[in-house]
Amino acid sequence: METVIVLFTRDLRVHDHPALAEACEQARQVVPLFVIDPAIRPRHRADFLHEALHDLRSALLQRGGDLVVRRGDPVAEAIKLAGEVSASGIWASGDVSAFARRRERRLAEACAAHRLDFRLFPGVTVMPPTGLLPAGGTHYRVFTPYWRVWSEARKRPVLDPPAKVRLPAGVDPGPLPSVPREPYGLLRGGETAGRRRLAEWLERGLADYGDGRDRVADRTSLLSAYLRFGCVSPSEVVARAARLPGAEAYVRQLCWRDFYYQVAYAFPELPRRDYRPRDVDWKDDEPSAEAWREGMTGVPIVDAGMRQLRAEGWMHNRLRLIVGSYLTKRLKIHWRVGLDHFDDLLLDADIPNNSGNWQWVAGTGNDTRPNRVLNPIRQARKLDPDGVYVRRYVPELADLPAPAVHEPWKHAPSVRGYPAPIFGDVPLIT
Repeated sequence: METVIVLFTRDLRVHDHPALAEACEQARQVVPLFVIDPAIRPRHRADFLHEALHDLRSALLQRGGDLVVRRGDPVAEAIKLAGEVSASGIWASGDVSAFARRRERRLAEACAAHRLDFRLFPGVTVMPPTGLLPAGGTHYRVFTPYWRVWSEARKRPVLDPPAKVRLPAGVDPGPLPSVPREPYGLLRGGETAGRRRLAEWLERGLADYGDGRDRVADRTSLLSAYLRFGCVSPSEVVARAARLPGAEAYVRQLCWRDFYYQVAYAFPELPRRDYRPRDVDWKDDEPSAEAWREGMTGVPIVDAGMRQLRAEGWMHNRLRLIVGSYLTKRLKIHWRVGLDHFDDLLLDADIPNNSGNWQWVAGTGNDTRPNRVLNPIRQARKLDPDGVYVRRYVPELADLPAPAVHEPWKHAPSVRGYPAPIFGDVPLIT
């Protein structure tokens, strides 16, 4: 095969990239392509994405190639470039969202019309979304049976990065988007930063993960944004972690990621419609929804989480459950309000996990106990016993001692600048 275009989407790396590895092995020339699609507005994730593209270009240049960047419709731009370089095929990593699958169908049809070889490769998940199926079903609806099968399933081998990428002569790589000096959030984008963080996590954080993963003042791996953009390979993360002591609790979280991907593949309407419909009387309460978004509900652990989200583009997974339960189970506000806000601000927001988690916490998704309600005060006492986390993000409460910081209304008539709590319809028994 003479020339193959590898269309990058959410797989912005050179390590363990099946489509890129196969193209570099089978074709004499390879054109790595990323198309900036104006139909996708990454909002706060744009800075992270742009840093990842700069890093990907650097990695490809080191191997003799380059990242070709175009702007417009990915299908039209890929087909146009295929004509310019006389490509024999267009290869890509398969994805699961309705948007991604429409793009893949359109690209397959366009390739067929132009007699181009179109192939989809694994790489976005550890196990392909249809790789594990229950007897007589399209997907697993409950996590634990999926975890049992997933943990025992044979995983594909982790691939080395290509030693050489041969780009056709005369191809204009095109300009990359600029990166601001102070990008949004805590994390710098790109494979280099992601692999560095992975190495640090495996060396210093993994062994104690099972014991301390729910303490919200502590950091977890912070790899979720790198997984979301494919700056690190989920298969490589699992393979490297599984060899170390204390890995099971962490690997189980990565299995949750695959679980929601197979749910989203089977139920493409996951971001829009109840997975398991329930008769819930959702409230149209915009003032309370806005107080929740701004971290001004008067419930300190909820407000701390929401303010961290706005400032850093990230929030501990346990806090996501707490603030989600507060919104949907106490304020009775629809889970799509929360999903949309997280999608606006989270660096790691992707459709399967964001939608799956919000439906789980709202009781319309894959939770086997759909009526559970997380008590934010009990959770705060357990997960932030000294109030370190709350004081970090709610400075109005910085002077309160530990017993008072989670329930300031019980210990002080008022705190300047901090609102009285909104408790919603569910009694708050502490």
